[in-house]
Amino acid sequence: MSDPGPGEARVRLEACGICHTDLLAMGGQLGTPLPAVLGHEGVGIIEALGEGVSGFAPGDRVLMSFGACGGCRACREAAPAYCQSALALNFAGRRIDGSAPMSLGNSPITSHFFAQSSFTTHTVASTHNMVRLDAALPPALMAPLACGVQTGMSAVLNVLQPGSRDRVAIFGCGTVGLAAVMAAAIAGCREIIAVDLNPARTELALELGATAAIVSRDVDLAAALKHHGWLNGAVDATGSIPVIETAFRALAQRGQLVCAGVSAPGRNLSLSPRELVFGGRTLRGTVEGDADPKSFIPQMIEYFQAGRLPLEKLVRTYPFAEINQALADLSAGVTIKPVLMMSGEGN
Repeated sequence: MSDPGPGEARVRLEACGICHTDLLAMGGQLGTPLPAVLGHEGVGIIEALGEGVSGFAPGDRVLMSFGACGGCRACREAAPAYCQSALALNFAGRRIDGSAPMSLGNSPITSHFFAQSSFTTHTVASTHNMVRLDAALPPALMAPLACGVQTGMSAVLNVLQPGSRDRVAIFGCGTVGLAAVMAAAIAGCREIIAVDLNPARTELALELGATAAIVSRDVDLAAALKHHGWLNGAVDATGSIPVIETAFRALAQRGQLVCAGVSAPGRNLSLSPRELVFGGRTLRGTVEGDADPKSFIPQMIEYFQAGRLPLEKLVRTYPFAEINQALADLSAGVTIKPVLMMSGEGN
């Protein structure tokens, strides 16, 4: 592993969440070159800094979120999720100049995934996507704030922006969807409908603030939604084309559907422009919930410290050596949010 370069830090990892994006990268759906060191929800301790770094010091505990250049128009406008270098920094696993911090033998490998590559004990990461954490905060519960929880919460609070009179539905109750449920509860929505194939997931959604639940396996989803009434807003975390189409058609006039799930390549929506025009409805996508980690992660931490974000209900920890089991459990839906513990402990 190379020394940290300008704007970088060497970090000793304590914990790293596993996200469905890691599974997609492993399966070749994101174009990430393999072999690769993946992982993009890392928490660790800074051991050394590269040139030009300010605001951090060795010994700081940090949370590493998604990569962004920090200098393009989107970054300057506090919209780093739409950085002009986002694809290269996050999926290609290389620095902007094409170099990589880690090698396999004598050949550089993908090791700057999301500007961090945190499935490891030590990494070299960009400091631009780091947020300092108080030493008292639990690393295992902070890790999901870097991507999964951030995406769901920000998709509601910063994109959908529902009010107290609104009826909203959340489709898919994994990490992103359950985070969206908690955000809708924080926003004080009148009704929050959680939709998932798995009844255990919808039961958890009810614990986290949903007011109603639909177990969508073997039911007419459109009819079930109609029973609750028109939706003022919705978040899709499934990426399923039939679910997205059904959710859109359940919107009230001027309703908005925010798509946060990733659909398989080659899949297309079938919607009439008349449904958009005459209902004033909105269909839009979001990357990372449009969040700026520098400001939104501290906001989520405040919710956590106030008891409004019970992350412990989502997280199961695994020793780093059991990474393959953690990946399998996430893929099978056994665990909502697996978090690897680099020191070896798990639950």
